[in-house]
Amino acid sequence: MTLFKDAFQLKETKCTVIADKPEGIQTAKYSIKRHRRSLEAYIKTNPNFLDTLEPVPVPTAPLVAKLMAEAAENANVGPMAAVAGVLADLAVRDMLRAGCKVAVVENGGEISAVSNKPIDVAVAAGDEPLSKRFGFRLTEFPIGVATSSGRFSHALSFGDAEVVTVFCKNAGLADAAATVVCNVVKCDDSQAAIQKGINEALSIQGVEGVLIIYKGLTGTAGKIPQIIKIEP
Repeated sequence: MTLFKDAFQLKETKCTVIADKPEGIQTAKYSIKRHRRSLEAYIKTNPNFLDTLEPVPVPTAPLVAKLMAEAAENANVGPMAAVAGVLADLAVRDMLRAGCKVAVVENGGEISAVSNKPIDVAVAAGDEPLSKRFGFRLTEFPIGVATSSGRFSHALSFGDAEVVTVFCKNAGLADAAATVVCNVVKCDDSQAAIQKGINEALSIQGVEGVLIIYKGLTGTAGKIPQIIKIEP
């Protein structure tokens, strides 16, 4: 099967899209642009949606804000913690409606994927030693994969983990959950910090698995895809 891949940027949104048909790439780009516009218009009339670090009432529209607020409510965090994942989920949904059998969108490190063949993804965490050295072979779909780092991240984090990767059925919830889990991994006792992160992850309804790397130690819980080595 021939796969098509493209990368593009729209303001803060930096995406890589993979599809089994070229029109799937264009569908994803249009979806992200459309939903970003809807979100920007919503925030103009609801500025607290952008700034709060706590869940907000779930609006009925636009869809992007609704899904962000739902994910934030599940994870007990502000809705912007789910923005990258939700945009990826919506793009994948539109790609499937366009007839794609392989629809993968990576948005700022958060991945939403549906595929009829295995998909390999790398974990990126800035200059950390393991960044882009390992990843996961995704074989069960739909799946959302989100990675947060307290040491390297474009997003606000109160923790100090090198890597927190969360697996859910959708990237919106994974995105929000990874933020919350990363926030709690921050004490001198590495094992205790990792266990606290694992407990936090598994307390969030919809989280299927979590991997945490902190001070050279690794902890996992739940359902984790096959870990693979990534060649430089």
